Formats: sequence, structure tokens, C-alpha cells
Amino acid sequence: MAVVHFIEERSIVLSQYLTNIPTVDENIKIKGKKGKVLSVKEVEENHFHVHVFLEPSLKIQPISKDAKKKKR
Repeated sequence: MAVVHFIEERSIVLSQYLTNIPTVDENIKIKGKKGKVLSVKEVEENHFHVHVFLEPSLKIQPISKDAKKKKR
């Protein structure tokens, strides 16, 4: 078992206690976002830093209403 910190742009996204450490170029899903492992660095014997790239989430814009209708 090892402590794995998932890091994106110098900030820790997720820390987990895992038996299987992710490998480079592996597709992962963190907090509902798809991502890819860029590198894996062993800090100590059971302590790993995994650098990931997460795809940006697209926010759905509300549909604009008709400007012709007037509110009462």
C-alpha cells in the first residue's frame, strides 16, 4: 500500500492510499474529470507524486430567452 498524491499545476487534486500505482500515459478519472498521467515520482518508499493533466470541464451556458417578450 502506498500514499499517492495526484498533482495538477503545483496543486494537489487528490490524495489516496492505493495498492496499484498509476503508470505514465494511463487514462484516469478524478472528480468526474478525464485526465492523463504525465509522470510518476517516488518521494519515499511508500509515497508517490503523480503529475496529471485534467481536461477542462465545459460549462453549459443557459439558452437565451426571447428579448421580444416583456415581463409584467
